[in-house]
Amino acid sequence: MPKGYIIGHITVTDPEGYPEYVQKDTPILESFGAKFIVRGGQSQTPEGKAQNRHVVIEFPSYEAAVAAYNDPDYQAVADIRRRCAESTIIIVEGHE
Repeated sequence: MPKGYIIGHITVTDPEGYPEYVQKDTPILESFGAKFIVRGGQSQTPEGKAQNRHVVIEFPSYEAAVAAYNDPDYQAVADIRRRCAESTIIIVEGHE
């Protein structure tokens, strides 16, 4: 079964408020089997337009990634991100 991924492209607009999101989202997503592959760090955008921060989270399956994103506890925490950042969130199935 292919793994699932949540990919986030984020520009933080409230650097004082954003760490609360990072602290609270981690245990919720990990309860769905999440493994953070990329979380910030250096990046380049050699083509196109991108946000300032990138996140790649691996899940055991696409279904687990969808369930994690739709989880009511995660959605409550995601409201912090929505207040503190502009973001594009993508859920994608990996290649086997």
